[in-house]
Amino acid sequence: MQFAIIKERKNPPDRRVVFSPVKLTEVQKEFPEAAFKVESSDIRVFSDEQYKTEGFETVSNIDDCDVMLGVKEVPVENLIPNKKYFFFSHTIKKQPYNRKLLKAILNKNIELYDHETITGSHGFRLIGFGYYAGLVGAYNGFRALGLRDGLFDLPKVESLADLKAVKAALDKIQLPNIKILLSGTGKVARGAKEILDHLKIKQVSDALYLTAKFTEPVYCLVDVMEYNKRKDGKVGNAEEFYKDATGYESNFMPYAKETDFFIAGHFYGTGAPYLFTREDAKSPNFNINLVADISCDVDGPVASTLRASTIAKPFYGYDPQSEKEVAFNAKGAITVMAVDNLPCELPKDASEGFGEQFLQYVIPAFFNNDADGILERARITKNGKLTERFLYLQDYVDGKE
Repeated sequence: MQFAIIKERKNPPDRRVVFSPVKLTEVQKEFPEAAFKVESSDIRVFSDEQYKTEGFETVSNIDDCDVMLGVKEVPVENLIPNKKYFFFSHTIKKQPYNRKLLKAILNKNIELYDHETITGSHGFRLIGFGYYAGLVGAYNGFRALGLRDGLFDLPKVESLADLKAVKAALDKIQLPNIKILLSGTGKVARGAKEILDHLKIKQVSDALYLTAKFTEPVYCLVDVMEYNKRKDGKVGNAEEFYKDATGYESNFMPYAKETDFFIAGHFYGTGAPYLFTREDAKSPNFNINLVADISCDVDGPVASTLRASTIAKPFYGYDPQSEKEVAFNAKGAITVMAVDNLPCELPKDASEGFGEQFLQYVIPAFFNNDADGILERARITKNGKLTERFLYLQDYVDGKE
């Protein structure tokens, strides 16, 4: 079976890749029956020469390959018919801007496997860049704090070589006495927590966070059952909440009263209560003045996230009273960092981590007859049609939604 590491063509350029040269060598050793070609690229974080050094062929034509491995959406004109493709398609939530892409995939008889749909039998995602989004997002939040308040000037992550350099930059800063709230318990939150712990910020319980004053920076990690509560006053249950959140309401305001800097690393499910609304943000008791919204659900559960920001311009301000965007350092504004492609800023580390996951969970499925159903669950299209699990996208494809 011939696999191709494809060139990333989306704009702005993305330097990440599914497999680094070293990891690809590991894959080849573990699965000698697999053949790999690398499509030549001048933007990839690893050069063509690095792949050649590891013994891989870099080519300009990959038409003879069976499985195409990429990161971001492939432009319609570059899709090769009758192939298997892996990339983040941004179609499974019926994103309007990619309807043409999914239509083209069906018309060209392509089997699409979205990285987001690669799950275990338990239904949870197996691969992704969430951990790196958490690392970069938390760092960017501190960078915004330093710039806004004139405390320090952290370099952009994209100007640093790797995670080691990111942490070295953080070692040079002095933080003020602030209270930081981090939401979530998944990979995103784990990455953000690593930054907080590296800065030697003390973690405190939610009970202490909500009642005590401190003379040093502290942070509190909260999950859905802390910032949501049942409407009927009974004790909440996370499993019940994930299945049906209609009986719950937000319990976020007690935290908002005590928080200076909020790092949003949670997963937001459709129908769940918003963490804080625009009305909440108007309250004189609402103390948050900086938000690093790594989850980046626009106009959703974090009211200050009016839009996604960019790596080039990562910060903007939200004026709670006018509900309008203002300068990130405007008086009385909430400073917002809401970059939606954070792992792009740390392409080397992110690619290496992603490759480990892809080798562990996906590649074996091609050679063990998909024993764990990895490919079956992830396949969105086959034979020019949507697969059964993704039939809900038919109206979207047809332009009815």
